[in-house]
Amino acid sequence: MGPVVTARKKGKTLSERANGRPEETTVEDQNVLTNRQGHPVYDNQNQRTVGARGPATLENYQFLEKISHFDRERIPERVVHARGAVAHGYFEAYGKIGDEPASKYTRAKLFQKEGEKTPVTIRFSTVIGGRDSAETARDPRGFAVKFRTEDGNWDLVGNNIAVFFIRDAIKFPDVIHSLKPDPVTFRQEPNRIFDFMSQTPESMHMLTHLFSPRGIPSDYRHMQGFGVNTYKMVNENGETVLVKYHFQPKAGVKALTQEQANAIQATDLGHATKDLMDAIDRGDYPEWELQVQVMSDDEHPELDFDPLDDTKVWPEDRFPLLPVGRMVLDRNIRDHFNENEQIAFGTGVLVDGLDFSDDKMLVGRTFSYSDTQRYRVGPNYLQLPINQPRVRPATNQRGGQMEYYVDLGEGQSPHTNYEPSTLGGLREADYPTHDEQGPVIEGRLTRKRIPRTNDYAQAADRYKLMMDWERDDLVFNMIDLLGQCDRHIQERMVWHFFLVDDDYGNRVGEGLGVKAADVAHLEPLPKQRLTDEDQRRLSNLGNNPPRELSGEQMTGSVHVMRADEESTNGSAGNGAAYSASSMQPSRSNG
Repeated sequence: MGPVVTARKKGKTLSERANGRPEETTVEDQNVLTNRQGHPVYDNQNQRTVGARGPATLENYQFLEKISHFDRERIPERVVHARGAVAHGYFEAYGKIGDEPASKYTRAKLFQKEGEKTPVTIRFSTVIGGRDSAETARDPRGFAVKFRTEDGNWDLVGNNIAVFFIRDAIKFPDVIHSLKPDPVTFRQEPNRIFDFMSQTPESMHMLTHLFSPRGIPSDYRHMQGFGVNTYKMVNENGETVLVKYHFQPKAGVKALTQEQANAIQATDLGHATKDLMDAIDRGDYPEWELQVQVMSDDEHPELDFDPLDDTKVWPEDRFPLLPVGRMVLDRNIRDHFNENEQIAFGTGVLVDGLDFSDDKMLVGRTFSYSDTQRYRVGPNYLQLPINQPRVRPATNQRGGQMEYYVDLGEGQSPHTNYEPSTLGGLREADYPTHDEQGPVIEGRLTRKRIPRTNDYAQAADRYKLMMDWERDDLVFNMIDLLGQCDRHIQERMVWHFFLVDDDYGNRVGEGLGVKAADVAHLEPLPKQRLTDEDQRRLSNLGNNPPRELSGEQMTGSVHVMRADEESTNGSAGNGAAYSASSMQPSRSNG
């Protein structure tokens, strides 16, 4: 994490309080202030001038150095995930994935030995708001973990909600633009948000999560984490499986209603960061269990969704959650800028034994995330202590803005920055197995959406598996925001809700003054693909029975406590483990 500079007295580090803040010191205790050239600063109160009241001189070196650095103290904030909190800790492997040895699924070393600990750094964040925005916003929360493994860094960059608004990364700029402030008024406008969403049926599942209490977690410690994208694991034989990653908080899941969030925001914009740091300072270390779902690496035509579609979850009764290890956060950052603003994650940062799937969002994110860091932090961002791997890099990359050391391998000639070479250069690593894996892929070059879109079924599952208070809050929030939209946008959204579930459409429509008869004339959107069940519901809009659940144990449907509610499962406060399947709410009849 880089050297830590502290005040010293007679060669000893000054004592610190339990919260990490230094004790009060006298002038005699303190080190001498210098500039970055190492020169002592004799007067930090006054510029150099001609006389006490005269003009300042051009050779005001200390002032010019100080103010010019101050002018450059900020780097461009993240386009998304600008507001965040960082903490450090460790991941401890169980040595198994479920009841099987981890080696059955993956050769990744961090999972193989029971009790093996890997240092981690995690960044929680909001997505849409700026760096100084409120942590009570209705917004997905980023959940990004950097595992510093013996094989290099592994970044798992996800959210607190298991799905996303879109399934193809080409739409990412559009969905973010719709959620960001209007480029003219610079206000976040519900009319813009729902204009886009009403024309994007695949967003219904995510919206049903986001406008429920899950859209405002009570804090970061009581929040789930999901990889969202579909990845692969690879074992020693080169055999692959599809995998989804989940983090379940040992303290349980808590959320805020909009009313509760408004009350907090009135006095505190950073309540979740404070809660996280205070918990770690007092030794109440947050803990999550890492679990995975595993599926054979093929197209799975028997399913009514595509496993590579990140607007979908994998029902847990068909693809159970398998425990892999636990993550504990036990150390706060020492400097916000160096460890938070400059930390960089990327979905392409994988270690041996973990691999990409053909998830269209994952492919796009893998380019975008690292490209963003090179723009935002600089081409040598991986040389910063917060981003460095645990192992020593050895590359042939040279130069670039702010390079401050050379990635020379042990014994590498500094004259040889190319490969292959006979003059003391680097060589390729030996591949651990054959470099052909996964199913054979055939097809013509095309621009087409995946065939099994099925945009409404899992949104219906989510709606029906909610607890009553969650569903009430969802309906209230939808009415509140859609009530600020144009009539044609309201009607199209209510049309979508009726295709999800009649109760959903009726309740939101009632609050907006929109009935099924008002929207029954609407045709499907251009290029929209409806399932047979969708077609039947469309022909009888507003008079349909509830859909059959596609999964009784749907991912993300664990019990959610209100922020003012005590745990009913015994997990909050004592660190006891729980599984998603053990906390399923009762099924609603709508």
